[in-house]
Amino acid sequence: MRMQTPDEALANAAAGGDRDAFAALLARHYDRVFGLCFRLTGSRAEAEDLTQDICCALPAKLANFRQAARFTTWLYRVTVNAAHDRRRRAATHARAADGWGDWEANRRAEIAEAAEAGDWLATTMARLSPELRDTVALTLGEELSQKEAAEVLGVSEGTVAWRMSEVKKRLRDLARAEGML
Repeated sequence: MRMQTPDEALANAAAGGDRDAFAALLARHYDRVFGLCFRLTGSRAEAEDLTQDICCALPAKLANFRQAARFTTWLYRVTVNAAHDRRRRAATHARAADGWGDWEANRRAEIAEAAEAGDWLATTMARLSPELRDTVALTLGEELSQKEAAEVLGVSEGTVAWRMSEVKKRLRDLARAEGML
């Protein structure tokens, strides 16, 4: 029965305290949230932590679901916001430490981790700004249209198109620099 229930109805029931509805939503969307978290962070460990944080916060956040958009669009937005919050906290912690070096070392470690995995694209994605990485994760990773990605990111469709153009340009430049083109 729950498998046929629309996400929006499950979200409303979960917001009202229905544990079975919440469990059904998690069963349906956990892998999707984890996949997006992985694309946004580039690290399996970070993605696992971020996904768990989102799942823990989701019951309270469901009270704010107003069905102005599809549930999945809303959930993508929650996920992107959580990733942004985590990045801001990490940057703040790094600055509060003995300087900027810690943050830069962590960033280099992320890039090195992707390189060790032998994944050129993951390594290259780790070098992109968070805004570009978020856009790619939604449009290519989650296969959202530019319009849907714009809605999730809270930007215009033209901004998404520009970001994707910028990503293609940077990928070409990096591939040339590394002798791949």
